[in-house]
Amino acid sequence: MRWARMSFSGRTRSAVPFGEAVRTWCRVAALSFGGPAGQIAVMHRILVEEKRWISEERFVHALNYCMLLPGPEAQQLATYVGWLLHRIRGGLVAGVLFVLPGFMSILVLSVLYAHFQQTHLVQALFFGVKPAVLAIVLGAVWRIGVRVLRRGMLVAVAAAAFAAVFLFQLPFPLLIVSAGLFGFVGGRLAPEWFCVAGQARQAARQGDGVQPASPAGQREESERRTMPANSGAPLHASTAALHTDRPTFWRSVSLVAVFGVLWFGPLGLLGASLGWSSVYAQQGIFFSKAAVVTFGGAYAVLSYIGQQAVERYGWLQPGEMLDGLGMAETTPGPLIQVVQFVSFLGAYRNPGPFSPLMGGVVASAITTWVTYVPCFLWVFLGAPYVERLRGIRSLQAALSTITAAVAGVMLNLAAWFSLHTLFADVETRQWLAVRLLLPVPESVRPTACVLAALALLLTFCYQRGMGLTLAVCGALGALLYRQAG
Repeated sequence: MRWARMSFSGRTRSAVPFGEAVRTWCRVAALSFGGPAGQIAVMHRILVEEKRWISEERFVHALNYCMLLPGPEAQQLATYVGWLLHRIRGGLVAGVLFVLPGFMSILVLSVLYAHFQQTHLVQALFFGVKPAVLAIVLGAVWRIGVRVLRRGMLVAVAAAAFAAVFLFQLPFPLLIVSAGLFGFVGGRLAPEWFCVAGQARQAARQGDGVQPASPAGQREESERRTMPANSGAPLHASTAALHTDRPTFWRSVSLVAVFGVLWFGPLGLLGASLGWSSVYAQQGIFFSKAAVVTFGGAYAVLSYIGQQAVERYGWLQPGEMLDGLGMAETTPGPLIQVVQFVSFLGAYRNPGPFSPLMGGVVASAITTWVTYVPCFLWVFLGAPYVERLRGIRSLQAALSTITAAVAGVMLNLAAWFSLHTLFADVETRQWLAVRLLLPVPESVRPTACVLAALALLLTFCYQRGMGLTLAVCGALGALLYRQAG
């Protein structure tokens, strides 16, 4: 019981009242639009600049760790900062509130989509949204490529990852594991080939070991000097709290045991009550696997999820994956919440003992549960070790290589979306182990091409935000749908 008391309450009293933190996390959740970049920017503005509950250094430190983890980095960053402020209860509140608005929004939209998918209004709306989503995915590929692909070796890794998925359909988890191992070994042998700009210089200064942490008092004093005075606002309350829980073996075992039951317990009940062949048990198992390999954000794993959900399980059609992504793009919360839409449609069409609507709701809850329970485990388990992880040269090289592979997988996602958005018919050509998707030129959709070109102009040339791009293309798609049909 000593571990539980320490983990949930901490030895020191937080300078931030818990009630105020809850209200702030509600505000962060309500404003969490724009994908991970926008969500992280919102948290930075509120937590670092406005509230000053955490320093710039600590915020970036937490973000770097969350980028190492599978799962949505923005949600895990909120969980991590909540843990800094109020231990595990703070992390649970921050993480759950971050997900809740998106869950409710996607649930409502999924119900409307399933019931009214054949109506003119819904079809017209998503007719324009799909090309806009295509431009957003290409924008994400460009941003990650510019930031990461600054070494010839990393470019080669990205190209190999694209070919492995697009031509050979190799599973995404295998790519992530292979890239991580390749980067880890390569980082020890030739770090200058694998580290992105800035990492190589830092690694050279630190060597193979871990960067030693300065004493807590010196760090806190340094943080205080770098921030302007603000009467009444607590100065970096989490600085001391970060080191309250020491990383111990029994703490780790307890966390794994508790979250293991929370994670796999519902899956066992589903299999025992509804059968392991039911859509609910299949979705629980599949999305549990996906939760472990979602490195690099939602865009990176959507290709894997889309191909499995469409081609293997038949839960939805290729075009419907774009519809779900459009929903996730226009609602608050992590973009990975699109998996809720996938599971809803799969259970709605194969409800088993439930009504279609109840089946969709049950599947949504199950998928959301198994997607985010591991996220809390990764943060709570690894947070005390964070200082030891930073500065390890081979770990930085492994992360860079994984990110490069993610860029290649995202490019495959963009190609897959492009084919199914701009063309009505796509042929599959097989030659030995190579499978190639080829569009049928006669099935081109001129209106979709025009909308996609407009979305690309807004995204790349005029640097317009995602919300404006979706709104403009959605409105034009609704106007042009009748002529296109």
